Amino acid sequence: MGNVVSCENCFWCSASLGARRRRGTAACERALQHEVGERIHGFTVSQVTDIPELSLTAVKLSHDSTGAKYLHLAREDTNNLFSVQFRTTPLDSTGVPHVLEHTVLCGSQKYPCRDPFFKMLNRSLSTFMNAFTASDYTLYPFSTQNPKDFQNLLSVYLDATFFPCLRELDFWQEGWRLEHENPRDPQTPLTFKGVVFNEMKGAFTDNERIFSQHLQNRLLPDHTYSVISGGHPLCIPDLTWEQLKQFHATHYHPSNARFFTYGNFPLEQHLRQIHEEALSKFEKIKPNTSVPTQKPWDKPREFQITCGPDALAADSSKQTTVGVGFLLPDITDTFEAFTLSLLSSLLISGPNSPFYKALIESGLGTDFSPDVGYNGSTREAYFSVGLQGVAEQDVQAVRDIIDRTIEEVLQKGFEDDQIEALLHKIEIQMKHQSVSFGLTLTSYIAPCWNHDGDPVELLKLGSQVARFRQCLRENPEFLQEKVKQYFKNNPHKLTLSMKPDDKYFEKQAQKETEKLKQKIDCLSPKDKKQIYEKGLELQTQQSKAQDTSCLPALKVSDIEPTIPLTHLEVALAAGETPVQYCAQPTNGVVYFRAFCSLHTLPEELRPYVPLFCSVLTKLGCGLLDYRQQAQQIELKTGGMAASPHVIPDGTHLDVYEQGVLFSSFCLDRNLPDMMQLWSEIFHSPCFEEEEYFRVLVTMSAQELSNGVPDSGHLYAMVRAGRTLTPAGDLQETFSGMDQVKLMKRMMGMSDIGQVLRKLPRITKHVLNRDNMRCSVNATPQQMSLAEKEVEKFVQNVGRSKAEWKPGHLSVVEKPAPSGSSGSTHISGPRVLRKLITDPTFKPHQTKTHFLLPFPVNHVGECVRTAPYTDPDHASLKVLARLMTAKFLHTEIREKGGAYGAGARLGHDGMFTFYSYRDPHSTETLQSFAKAVDWAKAGRFTQQDIDEAKLSVFASVDAPVPPSDRGLDHFLYGLSDELKQVHREQLFAVSHDSLVAVSDKYLGVGRGTRGLALLGPENAKIAKDPSWIVR
Repeated sequence: MGNVVSCENCFWCSASLGARRRRGTAACERALQHEVGERIHGFTVSQVTDIPELSLTAVKLSHDSTGAKYLHLAREDTNNLFSVQFRTTPLDSTGVPHVLEHTVLCGSQKYPCRDPFFKMLNRSLSTFMNAFTASDYTLYPFSTQNPKDFQNLLSVYLDATFFPCLRELDFWQEGWRLEHENPRDPQTPLTFKGVVFNEMKGAFTDNERIFSQHLQNRLLPDHTYSVISGGHPLCIPDLTWEQLKQFHATHYHPSNARFFTYGNFPLEQHLRQIHEEALSKFEKIKPNTSVPTQKPWDKPREFQITCGPDALAADSSKQTTVGVGFLLPDITDTFEAFTLSLLSSLLISGPNSPFYKALIESGLGTDFSPDVGYNGSTREAYFSVGLQGVAEQDVQAVRDIIDRTIEEVLQKGFEDDQIEALLHKIEIQMKHQSVSFGLTLTSYIAPCWNHDGDPVELLKLGSQVARFRQCLRENPEFLQEKVKQYFKNNPHKLTLSMKPDDKYFEKQAQKETEKLKQKIDCLSPKDKKQIYEKGLELQTQQSKAQDTSCLPALKVSDIEPTIPLTHLEVALAAGETPVQYCAQPTNGVVYFRAFCSLHTLPEELRPYVPLFCSVLTKLGCGLLDYRQQAQQIELKTGGMAASPHVIPDGTHLDVYEQGVLFSSFCLDRNLPDMMQLWSEIFHSPCFEEEEYFRVLVTMSAQELSNGVPDSGHLYAMVRAGRTLTPAGDLQETFSGMDQVKLMKRMMGMSDIGQVLRKLPRITKHVLNRDNMRCSVNATPQQMSLAEKEVEKFVQNVGRSKAEWKPGHLSVVEKPAPSGSSGSTHISGPRVLRKLITDPTFKPHQTKTHFLLPFPVNHVGECVRTAPYTDPDHASLKVLARLMTAKFLHTEIREKGGAYGAGARLGHDGMFTFYSYRDPHSTETLQSFAKAVDWAKAGRFTQQDIDEAKLSVFASVDAPVPPSDRGLDHFLYGLSDELKQVHREQLFAVSHDSLVAVSDKYLGVGRGTRGLALLGPENAKIAKDPSWIVR
């Protein structure tokens, strides 16, 4: 369950918009038949609007007896989505909406079993299930492609939100409680526990989060935005069970609700179910939840705050963040909001924008301050800009640059090409199809609709773009006038600076200790006895076998037995480079990818590959400098990227492929331009701009280190697998803590040129056609142009100039499946992949503790098991889901209070246990071991196995967008036939095979394992010599 503090800038910049231009689709045509005034199952239609630019039809309704608002977006998309949203406006930081979001999902009148939400994850084929707490609303979305599943989930979500049990023990578990460190021993000290309590403790280890939170709280101080809706760890223990129930009664009412459905399922069915199961049981009320407008200031304000030091910082004297925020108008003025979000992008996006040139390239900081740009998630939007990684003495200089840049924009305005590049971005994002389009839309309209803005107006992007162009034509100073009004002459301006305090975490811990003492001092002996008894009662509840028969469920027989085949054609470009063509309904967009093997790369250059990938498309190429290149990429493409890949072999754990994936997409009219850009990048990339290279290194390093608190479990998992396979070490080099530390070291180097000089050496090994394969996804009509352009590109790419010195590695040539090897859906020659193996490699165990100043831990344990084609792989995949749902969730989240925990099996055959924002460390490792004992003893039923299979198939059968079809074959050499064999192996998994693989791979002394932990000082580990502390 997520806690959202601020939403993304704008959905066409941050998410993929999808649309099929085939007009007259069945779903839209059916929706267009509805008429204004028509009554359907207790609802009345108030508006029917065709929105051709998104290929959808919007139907707006309201519920007659409660006034509940409803929006249906009919679209020919099988991934149907439902969401219900409540306006939740807390006036304190106890986190009441967030704790309520967790607690309503713990059982309801019709589904009184504990935790139906997590149980439904394994009884459904949902493509998404979650809940989010924003600053002023709470959103409950799910999506699925199966009509029966949709009805099941709808029933559970309606009952959870409108008729939850809200039991006191659930509040204790999810929110906060006082409990003995060992609940079974009343002599152990009392401590704070609870899922939300630990989640928010973890959230506030993230300095970006602290800054963004304060920015909103201080800029909008009059009402609900001045508090922390997710809850502050020191205020959460002030929340009572009574207050929680009261908040539900006043906020979770149909009169305060907005319902949203999307996709190709019929609207009438949804309306009937929502009316019968929920709304018919309520009368209309007047919800008192609206947010008043913020009183504008007559003069600017300033605030200073503190945060924890960056444990990974190269320069401890440059850790201050400073930002300037401006209050903007109400987001329900949709065109003004659209204009200001465009203006924001023009001001801060990419190397041609004025603030990027002035701030990022000044060298005064490492990256923009958090939450930079337009934020439209609150009733009145705001814009902020600033820098992080600044020396304290440079704060005033940053403020001066911001003022000076605003003046310059007023004088000069923006170039036409910048504006065109931005409008091109909207056009291509409207055509680019994502599989989670429903989720994107519900998230996009939620803030505006929450304040009674018109969500349909918001979706008419075509008319907004047209109106924007018209405003510019009629008034060339249109954007400068906005800059003057909202930035230059706006007294509602906040300057926020945040500096690290070495004692920050100590002080937070001290405050928590004081809060705990204050709570304990108020307790009578009777209260203490009650706490002990309640703790035992909660443990008993958590350990009790659950009767889930009340919950609806799909059956394994509801899963499609076979997968649809994707037809692929392979042809040779320039006589030798394989190109995979996949004809798909891509809506006028062409997707191009190239994969270049790295097998000849010397070992000492490996750590620099991620940096090489990140800067390759940003430093200029051919005759274009880096600014011109950025402009061309924006004008002609949807983006051009390179990323390092370590691809495991499906048949052998010690064999892998290493390489770089180049990917891009464009409107079909721009294909020759996009391929010309790739030709220049491959043929003559620039590595001369040392100053700009330093800027890119610094931003990259800052971004990596900012991501550690949020992705700690992923870093722990990568590190735990490092010594188990030859590919594991490379994964750690490319994407583990080693990479974070290397980047932070580079950031502090006085001579960055020595790193820059390594990059041309990497190009010799990568940017050539000797070990390259390409792929194109486009419509059938675009294929002949695509073939011509790819042919031209490949002919322009040079041959390899690199010598290969194999050292201890050896190369294995492996053909991918093709028509000649019996695949019915792939025609053309076979693709040869160059895989690597290390004959000298021996897996061995390691244990690593990364010391970080967090108050919570991230734990990972990894075991070497079986490759993808081994039937055991299928059993282990089901076992991971089974262990997560039936054992680890209860032990580590419910009892232990961690925010998340589970087991997963990677395509590479690594079986990984993990926990996230976890108050425990070594106890969690014991829980992992107990999970193995539980599985070996076969303490699960056939029903449990079926549920785990449903959960596995929900991810195996997740929808794939047209842009990505055929990608498994292109990257992994996986044909649909191989996937079908794996599918049959999944269906065949049995109780016996699950017990057998638990014993064979996971039992003590069976598989080689690695352990890793990110978190605070740990006395037990410090005493244990088998752990390496970093």
